[in-house]
Amino acid sequence: MITSEEIKRRLWDGANELRGSMDASRYKDYMLGLMFYKFLSDKTIDTFRITSGMKQNTEQEVIDAYRENYAQYPEPLIEMLSSVLGYYVLPEHLYQTWITDIRSGEFEVQKVTDSLNHFERTIAVTGDSDDFKGLFSSSTLDLTDTALGSNLNERSKNIKELILLFADLNMVALQKGDVLGNAYEYLIGQFAMESGKKAGEFYTPSQVSEVMAQIVAKTKSIETIYDPTVGSGSLLLTVSKHLSEDEKKSLAYYGQEKNTATYNLTRMNLLLHGVRPDKMTINNGDTLTEDWPEDPQRPNEGVQFDAVVMNPPYSVKNWNKSNLKVSDPRFEVAGVLPPDSKGDYAFLLHGLFHLGQQGTMAIVLPHGVLFRGGTEGEIRKRLLEKNYIDTIIGLPDKLFTNTGIPVTVLILKKGRPLGTPVLMIDASKTFIKEGKQNVLQEKDIARIVDTYATRSEEAGYSHLATRDEIIENEYNLNIPRYIESFKEEIPQDVDAHLYGGIPYANITELKVLQESVPTIIKQAWKEVRSGYVELTESVDNLKKKVLTDDHVVQKSKAVEQQLKAYMDKYWELLKTINDVNAIPELREAMLVEIKELLLAFSHIDEYDGYQIIAEVWKDKLTQDTEIIALTDFYTAGRTREPLMVTKGSGKTKRQEQDGWVGSIVSTELIMKRLFAEDVSTIKEKETRLTEIDAELAELVEAAKVEESDEEIALNEALNDKEDAFTIGSVRSLLKEATKGSTDYTLLKKVEDLLNKKTNLNRDVKKLNQELKEATENCIETLTNEEIDDLMQEKWFGSLVSNIMRLIENPLTKELAVLEQLQNRYSETLSTLEDDSKQLEQELEEMMQQLVVGES
Repeated sequence: MITSEEIKRRLWDGANELRGSMDASRYKDYMLGLMFYKFLSDKTIDTFRITSGMKQNTEQEVIDAYRENYAQYPEPLIEMLSSVLGYYVLPEHLYQTWITDIRSGEFEVQKVTDSLNHFERTIAVTGDSDDFKGLFSSSTLDLTDTALGSNLNERSKNIKELILLFADLNMVALQKGDVLGNAYEYLIGQFAMESGKKAGEFYTPSQVSEVMAQIVAKTKSIETIYDPTVGSGSLLLTVSKHLSEDEKKSLAYYGQEKNTATYNLTRMNLLLHGVRPDKMTINNGDTLTEDWPEDPQRPNEGVQFDAVVMNPPYSVKNWNKSNLKVSDPRFEVAGVLPPDSKGDYAFLLHGLFHLGQQGTMAIVLPHGVLFRGGTEGEIRKRLLEKNYIDTIIGLPDKLFTNTGIPVTVLILKKGRPLGTPVLMIDASKTFIKEGKQNVLQEKDIARIVDTYATRSEEAGYSHLATRDEIIENEYNLNIPRYIESFKEEIPQDVDAHLYGGIPYANITELKVLQESVPTIIKQAWKEVRSGYVELTESVDNLKKKVLTDDHVVQKSKAVEQQLKAYMDKYWELLKTINDVNAIPELREAMLVEIKELLLAFSHIDEYDGYQIIAEVWKDKLTQDTEIIALTDFYTAGRTREPLMVTKGSGKTKRQEQDGWVGSIVSTELIMKRLFAEDVSTIKEKETRLTEIDAELAELVEAAKVEESDEEIALNEALNDKEDAFTIGSVRSLLKEATKGSTDYTLLKKVEDLLNKKTNLNRDVKKLNQELKEATENCIETLTNEEIDDLMQEKWFGSLVSNIMRLIENPLTKELAVLEQLQNRYSETLSTLEDDSKQLEQELEEMMQQLVVGES
């Protein structure tokens, strides 16, 4: 049973191994193109199987029947396939035919070229669907490219290996549940990360797509969606992911892309995600040069869409090569043309022109659009006066692989009520680092989207900017003008430094402690003078009192009780999931509910709880629920699969089986829960091995000390290269040593230790192998109760302790501030003067001793 995560991993590993030195942005066209052709071939075979009434036949039997039918009734068969699919792949041009040729030694690269060319010709002749035209043009998939190999033999070898990478994948089956589409999207993302700056042509980072998509998806009714700089289509697909099933079915996708190879990628990506050809209209063209799509009946209005999403190239120079005028309907609203040196507002105005009156537009642009002057300032002023700018979201820098600059997401709407303020969100400081990139976590995305939905204000994070404020700032929308950065550093207090004591004002700012344990905090200090206090006990003692306080304990119990009900509810739902398509909805429900659960309690960050559940899904539940949905919980629990490992390197590199792993049940957990005594025995022996190694290391070091007893007795037994004793040398020296002598005693000690080490190593190796085999054999005989126990531990084992930490975190954080304040003001002016006097006195005494010594 192969899961989407395994498919992603295998395909990406294969891509890295096969592409050699070819640039990732170029190799993606070959890999993704051939992957898509496999899908077209599988779809052709499957459609023939269904229409001909074949059921439980093998793939080869269906292909053989397809060949026979085509030989006898070519025209009706082609007509039938074309009417259903909008295309067809002939038997001789099937992907499976290539595989057969490879395995029989009859493969030629020219056969692949002929197949792709034939597909292009049939589409051009039939005219059934524009969505398939040009997908495999020679400009996209040039199989004579020397980057694939310097000669025909090398190219043939590399293309064969790439074809075989998809050989055992049933693309039609994988399309159900969007497994195939997700794998395709994953590969696009991986290629983008490898491509660096070139990635900007075809990919929007998933975290930025999620922010934009989740916001746009909140529009009341979305029947049409448009991306004028569509790239790989990821933004369109991410929006659709957040729509209801009914909305998805009727959704019409529109997009335009200038780069032909990327335009092809878009169409493949949409088709693989199950978007019907009649529901997608993708154009290969320059968005700014010529408006698209146009409505001939209303040339000055443009085709209107319910949602518009865009990640255009940033600050494009010389964008106006067609010498467009301000009279162009797209730019009339601005009154001026965007500067020729920066195309940011040209893209924005194009998208806005195509936005319906009740629709939502999301566009990601560099921060400069918020504050640059000149004609851009005039455009910004006009958009604000027209009340089109709804929300501005500041994001961190280094989110994109192709630029390190910080970016902003602008949300625009045409139907905003007059006087509605502009929501500002500063999300530029909430991220984690992964390598060189900054990454928004799921909790960061959820917080942005929630703030947008509730239009709530939060100090240092969000603000509703009124028209008067914006006018006062001369229509400059730079976020720091409206949201002051939250400063965590506590200002220094001069009086406290001079005379001691902690400023009482700082104590009152410890809101969580003041509200959670007011009595403890009040009893923990005394006033030393007006406005200043000192602690009457250590912070460590205070921490113990706070964390064991009845209020904190009762709160912990209440959260734990709610959490238990939460786990019980979702335990049953996770166990019984039987539809892959229902997994995203279940995941979303768990994330929303944990947030609501924690919101009921004060001083717990609900978004930290959200992130904990998001990571449980990422690390465990995503793959497990997919397996359970394809079989059932207990069957999956008793299923084991070969553990394949890579051995050798270069020409000898190969995959070999190294035992078994549970399909969903962890072998580590089986060892821990069902073979605890065996694990304990092995650990005891390993501990003894560590002790013996430490004793031997001490003797090795002692044997290096000149003229020591150990040096005299043991030095000759040392292997200098390994810095260890050699058992053979020790035994030879023992034969020469006198029994009862110091030399004999030391040598005998080393021999005993080495023998014990050898025996223990042998025992540990044997016991580990026996434990491994017992564990692997145990998987298939697990009882339902054992599977329940093991899977609860796997999914929810650390959840309670992780959530409990969210109660303690704000308390310990404020206690740390208290300790910092205590340390900061512990040395006053008087203590420093006393220390200075003490040093002066010590110096004077030393000087007197020096004078006495001279006389």
